Amino acid sequence: MPGRCQQSPVLAGSATLVALGALSLYFPEPAGYGKYTETLTPSAVRLPAGAAWFLQELPSFAVPAGILAWQPWSLFGLPGTVLLVLFCAHYFHRYFSRKNKRSCSYKDLYTNTCSKFFCSGLKLETPPLLISRTFVYPLLNRGRPFPLAIIFKGFVFCMGNGVLQGYYLIYCAEYPDEWYTDIRFSLGVFLFILGMGINIHSDYILRQLRKPGETIYKIPQGGLFTYVSGANFFGEIVEWIGYALATWSLPALAFAFFSLCFLGMRAFHHHRFYLKMFEDYPKSRKVLIPFIF
Repeated sequence: MPGRCQQSPVLAGSATLVALGALSLYFPEPAGYGKYTETLTPSAVRLPAGAAWFLQELPSFAVPAGILAWQPWSLFGLPGTVLLVLFCAHYFHRYFSRKNKRSCSYKDLYTNTCSKFFCSGLKLETPPLLISRTFVYPLLNRGRPFPLAIIFKGFVFCMGNGVLQGYYLIYCAEYPDEWYTDIRFSLGVFLFILGMGINIHSDYILRQLRKPGETIYKIPQGGLFTYVSGANFFGEIVEWIGYALATWSLPALAFAFFSLCFLGMRAFHHHRFYLKMFEDYPKSRKVLIPFIF
């Protein structure tokens, strides 16, 4: 918006994302969370995995949503606000996609026969259930504990990126009236939705690998995992490439580059991990891009 946009912090934030993405390519070992927590010292302070993911990614949704909420209602419907809603949608769906295979009724829910709200498949949605699935379940989700230092770094990154993307789209971006019919917007939104679908489906496959109480690793099968080890990462990268195309903005392009570098390296480490752990791991399976890499 004229008179309210400061280009210097936008350029600085975008350059920081590019630098962080390039820097992630130079680390020979993966970040010490998830499969790789053994690389940390035993005394490292940790939080449960669900709580860690919730806390560190919350700013990516809360900050842009807060920016949107403070805008006059007349702004809603403009391309910048619609595109920022897409950004929020990526992080919002994470809380709703964390479901267990069990089903329960309202009676089960309130009589505690469904332990710790680990339930899904309800036909109706009520505020208590909505809250439990959005906030309670991530806090109780199974997984390896996260180091507090990594949670803090993730929180700071998500905060900064949320501010950057939200600030640019609301106060700096200028789109023509026909932007909704522009090929960049149409193709970008298509790629974003496609990538989100791949990401959600891949995460579902990963969640189904272990039964309650299991700690062993298994080879993911089905979906895009048939072709690559990092199917969930591939989906998220496609999302952010689509987002960068739809917004046609430097901050979004910088974030897509960071995602490609960081998640691409994560996929590489996962692929190497699977090859070392499983002798029968499919040799034809690529790292990140089907049939190519």
